[in-house]
Amino acid sequence: MHEEIISATDVTLTYRVVHGASSSMKESALNFLQRRISTTDFTALNNLSFTLNRGETLAVIGRNGAGKSTLLKVLARVLPPTKGRVIVRGSVAPMIELGAGFNPELTGNENAILYSAILGRDINVVKQRLGEIAEWAGIADHMDLPIRTFSSGMIARLAFAIATDKVPDLLLVDEVLSVGDAEFQEKSSLRMRELMAQDTGVILVTHNLETARKLATRALWLERGSVAAMGDVDMVVDSYLKHYKG
Repeated sequence: MHEEIISATDVTLTYRVVHGASSSMKESALNFLQRRISTTDFTALNNLSFTLNRGETLAVIGRNGAGKSTLLKVLARVLPPTKGRVIVRGSVAPMIELGAGFNPELTGNENAILYSAILGRDINVVKQRLGEIAEWAGIADHMDLPIRTFSSGMIARLAFAIATDKVPDLLLVDEVLSVGDAEFQEKSSLRMRELMAQDTGVILVTHNLETARKLATRALWLERGSVAAMGDVDMVVDSYLKHYKG
């Protein structure tokens, strides 16, 4: 029986939204004194509970604004939940926002070292692996150039190559597979299967339902921050399609 790598219990995340604020401190103060500033609470995640075992891939699906990316940020420990509890066991390799952790003025090699440091990797080992990372990403000829000269697809390939160069306990992937070309999508899908075979848990946020069917065994359908359905990937995807296509 596989060990649980994620245990989420009654996870709720609420944002406080300020209305009437201004970029000017003086104007904001006047608005506050004249009671033109108000706040409302927005619940991005509402009482989510689920588990993920090592070697398992969970696809998270739902429309824009459903809370998918917010969930990944909670799992990556970027955002603390307002209520509930999240336990993540082991090392995490997050790919939440394209190019997050990269400095546009640094070269590809420098960013590979920087991002690896953020992930807690051994920098001396990473420096020896730069050639293999660049080769896998297919951008060996560009690694001495600033990241700002890279296309979004090149950035996605580099970020994925770095994140998966060492086997993490948990891989968080947010739509990065949709950025690259067909060759990259096939290579990254194969790399994810290899990681799963080595007991890496994967949370995959995607709008591509066929990718979800192909890579995941279970799916979580979020609707306005709440669980609409969770279980076998084909069952959940079929329910999602039926709901929105009638």
